[in-house]
Amino acid sequence: MRSKPRIRQLEALKSVADFGSMTRAAKSLSISQPAVSRLISDLSEELGFSLLERKDGQLVATQEARYILPDIGRVLEMMDHISDTSHNLTTRTAGHLRVACLPGFATSHLPAVVSSFLEARPNVTLTIEPDRPERILEWIIGEQYDFGITDSFAGHPAIDSTTVNIRTVCIFPHGHRFAELKEVTVEDLDNERLIHTRRDSKFYQTLTDLFQKSSVTPKPVVEARQFTAACELVALGVGVSVISELDAKSYASRLDFRPFAADAPHQLSLVRPIHTMPSMITLDFMKAFEESLASLAI
Repeated sequence: MRSKPRIRQLEALKSVADFGSMTRAAKSLSISQPAVSRLISDLSEELGFSLLERKDGQLVATQEARYILPDIGRVLEMMDHISDTSHNLTTRTAGHLRVACLPGFATSHLPAVVSSFLEARPNVTLTIEPDRPERILEWIIGEQYDFGITDSFAGHPAIDSTTVNIRTVCIFPHGHRFAELKEVTVEDLDNERLIHTRRDSKFYQTLTDLFQKSSVTPKPVVEARQFTAACELVALGVGVSVISELDAKSYASRLDFRPFAADAPHQLSLVRPIHTMPSMITLDFMKAFEESLASLAI
């Protein structure tokens, strides 16, 4: 069985063909002239035809060698590309990351994290897909996405998760009486027009339990799936709401907020498929995103 040419043999032939000299080829490859001669001789024997001939004092490729040189060039370019890509992956400067997130994150906190992350990684690309929590978990279980940002995650054997407890605040329109308070208590919400999250969420149940224990009865006016929607409604004067401080900060110019004086953190879940080995890029991004929450976590 005929042996296959080695990359070093192809490099030697191309270099001699480019420079017309064994000496210059050897210098470009950082090897000795006899080593170049041996590589080409072995390659010629393996291929079954002569590769070089001397004309006007220079070594030039034979007709047969000229026929295969374009293919050799493409092979060497591809090997360089593989080497560069491997280096980029090892040094975490290249790769593709698929992120699923709650809709509010796609337009609020996440873009700033992505911008900072990509600044030092020019060859990394991302796909960001916002959707409801149920769909995000389906994607992660199906290994369609590398990383997910969701809430109210109850656990699943196919998912690895990290929970980050984010401080909550009460948001209210400019000029509201709550502006005179240093913090808003559960009792302060009695009889207030309340914009709340979806009724099937863990966060909604936590607030409902607090209201019941304190005999407080707010007036629910709007159920909004996302905190960003609650912010828009509060800014328009529809009512007040208790939400994550993370979301409230992005609306600081359009509404007011104060710390919510109750044990009701918003639980944010960072999830990934457990049966797939995460890439280094994925782990780096998860770490960067979690660190971006540090100032708001409790």
